[in-house]
Amino acid sequence: MALTPSNMLPLGTLAPDFNLIDTKDDIIKSLDELKGQKATLIMFICNHCPFVIHVNPQLVELANTYNKQGVNCIAISSNDVVNYPQDGPDKMKQHAKDNNYPFPYLYDESQEVAKAYDAACTPDFFLFNDKLQLVYAGQLDGSRPGNGIPVTGQDLRTAIDTLLNNETIDPDQKPSMGCNIKWK
Repeated sequence: MALTPSNMLPLGTLAPDFNLIDTKDDIIKSLDELKGQKATLIMFICNHCPFVIHVNPQLVELANTYNKQGVNCIAISSNDVVNYPQDGPDKMKQHAKDNNYPFPYLYDESQEVAKAYDAACTPDFFLFNDKLQLVYAGQLDGSRPGNGIPVTGQDLRTAIDTLLNNETIDPDQKPSMGCNIKWK
């Protein structure tokens, strides 16, 4: 595993559109039909990354908390499944079930969506407002496997709460860190 930071897509960037298969129900879904009323959180994750495994319960809790407030979460896996078969669509479906994902878990087979978002690592977070403009591209919180810091989701939660309160999110954002996306 190579520790990789986010590329930090510029704030204000419009969310790139997509049509990807949701491995939970095998139906192709678009950004337009999945976006939230007040905000949309795009999360690049995968099944096997220890950084994602470390935060999975917090991702589920965060989605369950904010979905009721008009914030939709969308998870996307873009890893090369030839060299990383544990991240394939069938395994994604089971992983989503095992972890009680309350959000779609989309498969980006071509990796074009990850490239459009300039995603670099898992997990990588992109929070968009109701106009699908990027307002936060940073870490969930300061916790990493083995560093002893509890997983709270504080940085991302603060960004979401600030957005929901119609306040300005601090543009000084710390990049997410995790395993690099496994490119083909």
